Amino acid sequence: MTPSLEIRGLVKSFRLHNQGGVTLPVLNGLDLVVNAGECVVLSGPSGAGKSTLLRCIYGNYKPQAGAIRVLHDGETVDVVNAHHRTILELRRRTIGYVSQFLRVVPRVPTLDVVAEPLRRIGLAADAARDRAADLLDQLAIPERLWPLPPQTFSGGEQQRVNIARGLVAEQPILLLDEPTASLDAENRAAVIELLREARGRGATVVGVFHDRAVRDAVASRTLDLDAENSA
Repeated sequence: MTPSLEIRGLVKSFRLHNQGGVTLPVLNGLDLVVNAGECVVLSGPSGAGKSTLLRCIYGNYKPQAGAIRVLHDGETVDVVNAHHRTILELRRRTIGYVSQFLRVVPRVPTLDVVAEPLRRIGLAADAARDRAADLLDQLAIPERLWPLPPQTFSGGEQQRVNIARGLVAEQPILLLDEPTASLDAENRAAVIELLREARGRGATVVGVFHDRAVRDAVASRTLDLDAENSA
């Protein structure tokens, strides 16, 4: 069986131009294979490369060496060497990403913010909004807030909108960077349930979770990046 995500020999460092061009190594020959339905939780101290790895997989950062192969429409695509148009297509249909912060076009209603990924893959407006409404309801965003732009919401409400938008298109690979950091226990439980549903339909999940209870609830295994980079 072809894995959903396969990383081989990944090397990523940053050059600090404001400190005399010093090179800061972050990922040192990382290998990782993740199959459909698995959830790999990234662990390690601050600076170990957890968020960097997610951004490399998503195509935001360009590694110095190695391969990031993802299964896309039945074929394997190497994110490291893919054309920017291919990267955009991967994001549209194959790789979903939930960061710690909500970044959206100002003044767009919350319901349309969440429905937008479905509209990008061709779903009709009404069907997209119905699916968005279901997720917003599961994440306890009151219906009276759906016509309002999420920039007016509290931090926790914004993050739940962010999660809804990241999960709505049900992409086969999900990248999660501290998605539950600003949530209370009840809303963390709702996110755990959504992630279990995603795994149940075969989604591949790679994530960073601040909360230990969330990690224990969703992880099929853990990858210690500090240990990997020291090997």
